[in-house]
Amino acid sequence: METQNLRIMVIGAHPDDPDVSAGGTVALYAQAGHEVRMVSLTNGDAGHMQIGGAPLAWRRRLEAQAAGRALGVGYLVLDHHDGELVPDLALRREVIRLIRAFGPDLVLAPRPWDYHPDHRAAGQVVQDASYLLTVPNAVSDTPHLSRMPVIAHLWDRFRTPCPFRADVAVDIDGALEAKVDAMACHESQVFEWLPYNRGELDEVPADANERRTWLRAHLLPRFSRPAEEWRDLLIARYGAERGARVVCAEAFQISEYGRQPSAEELQALFPF
Repeated sequence: METQNLRIMVIGAHPDDPDVSAGGTVALYAQAGHEVRMVSLTNGDAGHMQIGGAPLAWRRRLEAQAAGRALGVGYLVLDHHDGELVPDLALRREVIRLIRAFGPDLVLAPRPWDYHPDHRAAGQVVQDASYLLTVPNAVSDTPHLSRMPVIAHLWDRFRTPCPFRADVAVDIDGALEAKVDAMACHESQVFEWLPYNRGELDEVPADANERRTWLRAHLLPRFSRPAEEWRDLLIARYGAERGARVVCAEAFQISEYGRQPSAEELQALFPF
């Protein structure tokens, strides 16, 4: 397939999930002129220790929009409550409409196994929606897709009931700063809620520049782990010299529920 004018949709449960899992790859797509839509299925209104409800939801929506601008992509935040996402029929229909309306070549989404129920629900609803995307009489108010998109799972560290198995690993060293910039836009999370939840709030610097430096150092081990785990794929994609040098990577597992790409199509879908 042609590598021009790709349409990529990244679906997560919360307004920082697409960024942390695929922000580097998203930045590479945007830099190459492809169209990307990032989607959060919840409004994030529970993710804080001091504020919540509508004020937090509005704050997190603005943070997501800022992150989208940092990456050069669109960012949609739906209005489901954080911590209450359920992969029911109503949500399935909503996701089917979203995917059909955008018409992606590739959908990136979580696997349906994770510590957080919202993450599991996001993975499950995409899985449940996948086949129905091409069925005319399912959610018939939105034209069905004539061609199933490729669906790929975002990397995770969980091993039960089965571990993540990468089919693609992408070198994001050249997009690392854009990814960190996007993550830094989610101030309520990366500088407030998540450090509080880990018992590390007193470690967060007050100065904005020092905060970003602190965040980069904190995130680097997470962003480098896929490169360490899937070094063989990086070497196969980029050659021995470059593949061995990659520090940060993002990894993706092709879902059995979407279109199964050939090796050539997979390269065209991840043209980096």
